[in-house]
Amino acid sequence: MGPVLQALLHLQTIEQQRMDVRRRLRTRRMAVMTQQKRIDDVRAEHQALMERSRDRRKEADGIELELRTHAQEVEKLRAALNQAKTNKEYAALLTQINSLKADDAKLEEDGLKIIQEADTIRAEAEQVSEKVAAEEARLADIEKSNAEQIRKLEAMMDELDSRRAEAVKEVPAEALAVFERIAENYDGEAMAAIEIHGKKPPHDYVCGGCFMTLTAEHANALRTRDQVRTCDNCGRILYIQAETASRA
Repeated sequence: MGPVLQALLHLQTIEQQRMDVRRRLRTRRMAVMTQQKRIDDVRAEHQALMERSRDRRKEADGIELELRTHAQEVEKLRAALNQAKTNKEYAALLTQINSLKADDAKLEEDGLKIIQEADTIRAEAEQVSEKVAAEEARLADIEKSNAEQIRKLEAMMDELDSRRAEAVKEVPAEALAVFERIAENYDGEAMAAIEIHGKKPPHDYVCGGCFMTLTAEHANALRTRDQVRTCDNCGRILYIQAETASRA
């Protein structure tokens, strides 16, 4: 294998290490983000329960106000009842009083149910509030445990970036452009070894990246020339490992 392909293979090794560190960093950071999202969801649930509880309390307050209004009306009707001049007028006033009392009984029943519902919802909200506190404590643990690992991974990434910058200097510009374009599509795996199957000629040649059959032309060319050749199927840069070439 010539210096160009050797340099590209070295660059790929660094690129794959960078991809691995980047994935590990993303996983660590996502753990914090995922936990924060869980806390936000639980807080939203708590807020919704508190609003429902307040709404039910407002309904109960409205019923209480209506009951007080009815009580005032009953007092007025009773005063008018004492001044009624005819049986018909007396009966009409009494009917109004009894109607208001019947309404009050229903209102009191409804009000009691609403207050009970509000108390139940409030109790649920308190349980969710405890859950928020527990999730926040868990977030603190995750942040603490991840902080050191993230610092180490960031240091590793800085080192790999420096190594990559040095490795790039050994690669011709045209070959580097091809490598970087392919690496972007395959998470840094821009190169694939040619696998040679069969103990004796004619051999079968397979791309180690996509495992599709290759023509012998690729292998023959790479045995004698240090050039960038790509798989006809996946587009990865092909190379032949030293032990494979000697066996062929």
